[in-house]
Amino acid sequence: MDRADSRIDLNLFRVLDAIYTYGGVSAAARVLHLTQPAVTHALKRLRDHLGDPLFVRQGNRLLPTEKVRTMMPAVQAHLEGLHASAHAQPRFDPARLELEFAVGFRDILESIALPALLKQIEREAPHVRVVSHRIAADDVERELRAGTLNLVVDRPLRAGPQIVRQPLAEETLVVVMRAGHPLSSQLKRGDYLDAEHVTVSPLGEASALDVLLGQSGTFRHVRLVCQHYFSACQIASSTDLLLTVPRSYALHLSTLLPIAILPLPIKLKAFPILAYWHESTNDDPAHLWFRQCVIEAIATGIAP
Repeated sequence: MDRADSRIDLNLFRVLDAIYTYGGVSAAARVLHLTQPAVTHALKRLRDHLGDPLFVRQGNRLLPTEKVRTMMPAVQAHLEGLHASAHAQPRFDPARLELEFAVGFRDILESIALPALLKQIEREAPHVRVVSHRIAADDVERELRAGTLNLVVDRPLRAGPQIVRQPLAEETLVVVMRAGHPLSSQLKRGDYLDAEHVTVSPLGEASALDVLLGQSGTFRHVRLVCQHYFSACQIASSTDLLLTVPRSYALHLSTLLPIAILPLPIKLKAFPILAYWHESTNDDPAHLWFRQCVIEAIATGIAP
């Protein structure tokens, strides 16, 4: 084979296969979505390359020469192989990932989700690194759009249509106090409002519960504001201050600290927990896998 043969246009073999299969230039042109002159020109080029007429006319059909009949099984096999390779989806294997995922968690959700999440990642993807961030609600969309965060798990947030949302669970609030607290046997609304409280606010703003109570002219006696829920729970476990927290976190801390857990004596709806991510990562196999890991970790940590 000379150097011209080594530079043959592989598309010419698609034309050869179409003419061989459908028996004519016109039919091949329709199948290939080409004009009839384009197919005729391609056939001429292939005849020049191979030094053979390739087809002879018999009535309305083009019949293959012996050379074509001999080579077509190999040509068709190679064309099928090229098509399969072009459309093949590589099998996703998390064990081969070497990525860092940045996820936005609140203090409580971090404590609930990360232990179970880390166990699964260590088992399935030992080279994956996870970085947890505390993110202001107003920055979530910008960070997801920029790719500096891959996933956010939080309460309902305002975000544009490019941010995908998926509900994960619902949480209710309970009251935590030290074991043996005078109110640990029964907690009424009046007792709750008369008691002193420790609350959590990383930025020092009023809690969502206090804002809600204030709208009806009701106020709690807040003695201490902490940055983190664990330190607040430590305070509640050793003083007479009450702490209001999500039920799942209270159950988690009850295995670590001597606390009592009572229902919040104020009627409130359960609040949803959602996952947020940018639509550009919606179908990426690695991000799909990581999101599923987080979803399972949240489901494990937030028991119904």
